[in-house]
Amino acid sequence: MHPTATQLTPAPPRAPSAQRAVTVALTALAPVSWGTTYVVTTELLPPGHPLFAGLMRALPAGLLGLAITRALPRGDWWWKTAVLGALNIATLFPLLFLAAERLPGGVAATLGATQPLLVAALAIPVLHDRPTAWRWTWGVLGVAGVGLVVLGPQARLDTVGVLAGLGGTAAMAAGVVLTKRWGRPAGAGPLTIAAWQLTAGGLLLLPLTLAVEGPPPRIDAGAAGGYLWLGSMGGLIAYTLWFRGIGRLPVGASAPLILLSPLVATVIGMARGESLSPLQALGFAVALAALLTAQLDPPKILRKEKLR
Repeated sequence: MHPTATQLTPAPPRAPSAQRAVTVALTALAPVSWGTTYVVTTELLPPGHPLFAGLMRALPAGLLGLAITRALPRGDWWWKTAVLGALNIATLFPLLFLAAERLPGGVAATLGATQPLLVAALAIPVLHDRPTAWRWTWGVLGVAGVGLVVLGPQARLDTVGVLAGLGGTAAMAAGVVLTKRWGRPAGAGPLTIAAWQLTAGGLLLLPLTLAVEGPPPRIDAGAAGGYLWLGSMGGLIAYTLWFRGIGRLPVGASAPLILLSPLVATVIGMARGESLSPLQALGFAVALAALLTAQLDPPKILRKEKLR
């Protein structure tokens, strides 16, 4: 029996550009899910408990991930996991929920949109990666675009909320850069890394939550659903995709994807009856253009200038 033509001709390998597009699309699902944090926090979760919200988002998801992977850190990955868990989880989550409680969702999201610029700045001393004018330009335009969408005369700027938003953004930016620098230990996939960091962050939050906020608040059906969503899609699944993308994409391509978070928050607001003014529509277009253009290589003329 002769082999068929299908057996004789192997499927052509996927082009690098197609592989990168798939990686970008999967990685983008993480900030898309994070864009729902603001509406879930304000509509479903009990107010005044940002530490408990961070704990519920992190620890159950992390323990589930450990049960699935059945792997623990080894060697220096114990302290690296503790550092990354402190930055990406234990610091980010409570500050994010605090900002969401004290600021309009759009304002809080705009503060998060500054992350690509912070990542670019931190990449200079940590990764020895000097950002190009191309990356700086689109990073600034992305923040400006998001600002046009969500900021206006009606925006309430609470000092504590602003500091919380900027602090959480800075912590995650540092976590992104260190994750890129340290990579992953052999045999540990993105799900394993996500489980380690969520568990580490949750364990750091546990005693702090009990000491500061006391007993847990009353959890009704809506709050339970909110915690479940934030811990699953916004936690274990999102961070698995995010760490996978950070490992495969240049830091200059992965960081701007965080712009999707405020844009998704804006779309949710529109679905709930809000409308965009012409200036806001322009800002949305600018932010989206910055996000998409950051995934492309600079024009040849700019690359030549850099070589000179």
